[in-house]
Amino acid sequence: MPLNPAPEEPQIHESAQGPRVTPAASRSAQTPRPVPGPRPAPRPAPPAPRKPQAAGVPVAATAPSVSASVPQVQLIPASAEGALDAAEEAVDLLLDTGRAPGDILVLTTGDPHPWAAHELSFGEAAYWALHDARDDVFYADAAQVQRAAGRPVVVFAANGGPAAAAAGALPVALARAGALLIVCGEPQQINSVLGAGV
Repeated sequence: MPLNPAPEEPQIHESAQGPRVTPAASRSAQTPRPVPGPRPAPRPAPPAPRKPQAAGVPVAATAPSVSASVPQVQLIPASAEGALDAAEEAVDLLLDTGRAPGDILVLTTGDPHPWAAHELSFGEAAYWALHDARDDVFYADAAQVQRAAGRPVVVFAANGGPAAAAAGALPVALARAGALLIVCGEPQQINSVLGAGV
């Protein structure tokens, strides 16, 4: 059986570019030179320590953060017929992004949500026991907003009913929302009720 000859190694010519290796003994250590360029900006001076106030001297109060006390309001434009579907999509998105089901309260101004209608068929006591358990998304009629406890997120579906019902329930829904109020409805109607553009 004939032996295959070993493949030839490529020849590197003296003219090839690349780093030259010199013996360590013949190299001298070079000191790095500064590179010209912009100088870093000077750091600001640390704040001066506060002096204690004398007794009886008023201290300037700082205004509380608006975001700490007022929930964020989001408006999802929808007709009265589409407000409940828009609310359902908002709830699905909240759950998909990690919001706990017990953090969400959904209020309707017109026809009740099918879940609420089903649960009410077992009686008021059983229905409100689900609300108090806070294990799942709770759906209620906006007329019952006074009875519903606050939750971090309130979804308000303006899906019909008397305009006065929405006008009365929306400010209470805003007060019940701990961090976020999502309003699904006609923007002009919602803005007029809240008194400002959202």
